[in-house]
Amino acid sequence: MAFWLCGASHGMSEPRLNVLCGVDEAWCMTMEKAFEARAGIDISMVRKSTGDILDQIRAEKSHSTVDVWWGGTGDAHLQAASENLLDRYQPDHEHDMLPWAQNFFAMSGSRSAAIYAGALGFAYNSDLLAALKLPAPTCWQDLTKEVYRGHIQSGNPNSSGTAFTMLATLVQLLGEEEAFRYMAALNRNIVEYTRSGSAPVKAAARGEVLIGISFMHDAVTLKEGGAPLVIVAPCEGTGYEIGAISIVKGSRNARAAQAFVDFALSPEGQATGAAAGQNQVPSNAKAALPPAAPDITMIKMVDYDFATFGLSDERSRLLTRFDTEISPTQ
Repeated sequence: MAFWLCGASHGMSEPRLNVLCGVDEAWCMTMEKAFEARAGIDISMVRKSTGDILDQIRAEKSHSTVDVWWGGTGDAHLQAASENLLDRYQPDHEHDMLPWAQNFFAMSGSRSAAIYAGALGFAYNSDLLAALKLPAPTCWQDLTKEVYRGHIQSGNPNSSGTAFTMLATLVQLLGEEEAFRYMAALNRNIVEYTRSGSAPVKAAARGEVLIGISFMHDAVTLKEGGAPLVIVAPCEGTGYEIGAISIVKGSRNARAAQAFVDFALSPEGQATGAAAGQNQVPSNAKAALPPAAPDITMIKMVDYDFATFGLSDERSRLLTRFDTEISPTQ
């Protein structure tokens, strides 16, 4: 496994590897330390939301300051691949990947590799629900009821990969026109659209809001930490994300970037998720599944169309419609 660079060590002439991280901050930090210890390569790791990372990579197309984009929803990685913003690379562990991960890699044209999967849902604070004497929501449609007015947080799909996955999921579940009618009804109950997709469920865990829409694994991590959350897989069905990793075109540290990708896809690298308290399903068949990871085989899922919703034009069109019809101030 190609984890080392000859002569690379702290303080030597090897340039620092610049990584934009789209997973939870705790995992960013754990991965940074593990890779530096394993490979002897210094990393500058910055955590941003998926949409913000895509915007930065686009803006720096002719003078990239980023080497690796690690984490965040795969449809955004596919958009970057379609815009020729990512380099092709054949990872060491490609043949150890689960079928859904191998399909994603092929879809990207060998420009992006899957590192985890996770289902979309929502979670509510059971203590706050009891105090407010409200019914427990179990379906997407429940969230539009007037009793939840001012009690729901969601991400902004312009910056949050989680929220864009929700928008794309609803379009696939309901059809586009009905999905936007649903989003307009839901908008009346939204107290805030956050930049980060994990922020809503963190606010629910703290009791600052009743319901947070998020990926279920983010809610599981908070519940494992003692938060009074009830996690819901919506009754109508739901979508899912494939989190991905990509080497940015124009990387000035190609060998180090490749070593990082190989490590991220190895069982050792994927174990950093569980070590950081994360509960996504790893893409490497040889990696251990975190004990608390949601069993996505038991959840009613849409056949998520990554090929369509990974297109740059489709993302732009849906976001423009969201900004125009749903939340023009965001």
